[in-house]
Amino acid sequence: MRNNELGLKKKIALNLHARLVKIQAELHPLRYLFWECTLRCNLNCKHCGSDCRSESEHADMPFEDFLQVTDEISRKYNPNTIMIVLTGGEPLLRSDLEEFGQKISAQGFPWGLVTNGLAFTERRFRSLRQAGLGAVTVSFDGFEAEHNFLRRHPRSFEKAEAAIKLLVNEPDMVYDVVTCVFPKNLEHLPDFEKYLVGLGVKHWRIFSIFPTGRAKTNPDLSLDASQLSELMLFISKSRAAGRINVSYSCEGFLGAFENEVREGFSFCRAGIHIGSVLVDGSVSACPNINHSFVQGSIYEEKFTDIWESKFQSMRNRNFAKKGICAECSVFDFCRGNGIHLHENETDGVQVCHYNMLKNS
Repeated sequence: MRNNELGLKKKIALNLHARLVKIQAELHPLRYLFWECTLRCNLNCKHCGSDCRSESEHADMPFEDFLQVTDEISRKYNPNTIMIVLTGGEPLLRSDLEEFGQKISAQGFPWGLVTNGLAFTERRFRSLRQAGLGAVTVSFDGFEAEHNFLRRHPRSFEKAEAAIKLLVNEPDMVYDVVTCVFPKNLEHLPDFEKYLVGLGVKHWRIFSIFPTGRAKTNPDLSLDASQLSELMLFISKSRAAGRINVSYSCEGFLGAFENEVREGFSFCRAGIHIGSVLVDGSVSACPNINHSFVQGSIYEEKFTDIWESKFQSMRNRNFAKKGICAECSVFDFCRGNGIHLHENETDGVQVCHYNMLKNS
């Protein structure tokens, strides 16, 4: 436990950052475009926000449809500055990623994918690398017992570990390991950090599970206030030690922990730097946010028109000034927390990290 009040220097820095965020929201340069290329998945995770299954009621989007979007974007913006990220579901269940990768690489886009590692073989990795794959994020949620508990597959840990070993030994590979922290793996983080360092992992991102999708019916996966405080202290100490580049996700404003547990200050870039095309053609921001924030469809409008003319609620955030956020003294710094912590524009925020840490 520690005092979570903001000091004068941090308030000055946060005020400057708030101005930067406002400028970026006005400019809204697209930097990441996620493609939810499938909702099929080879796992059945306890916390899945998309409730993905081995078979989905939504067919995979033909990559030709998404290529029309990237072609349109490449004509209006500089494709070299926009990272295309394949997500799902599990992208590796698609057999056509190599052909797709070659085509968007030819358009000038760097690209990567998010994977659980279960289908990540060396042979597939090599073929994807030849198709231009430049970045990979692997989900790895602690030691075997905790990881397999969350992912609900007996070989999930083994396969994720093998994927990570391939990535850390690959020259010029951009990668990171993502860990979802929940009560069962929280106490093991110091040992898990040592284990990751031993594997050669340089980049480690930590999320706390939030109540959406299946996690909404599994409240035992969420951290309470004291556990969240414990997590922040762990990350802060780990960053100070410098053994691994660890950071907390962008999901919440953290008060005095700001600029200590991640690079820079809290900044939800959904709709500002981040857009997504969902499996049914819907256009949204970060693919982890509620479908109530969908802004349009690629089958009805041009993506660039949607990006330029919509997303206003995400850019000005006035909708979030309700409930506990209505009179909050740090709203200008927090902007109502991450968009994914809102179910819609009508109800208030579901989780307030600042209050949890303030009262822990």
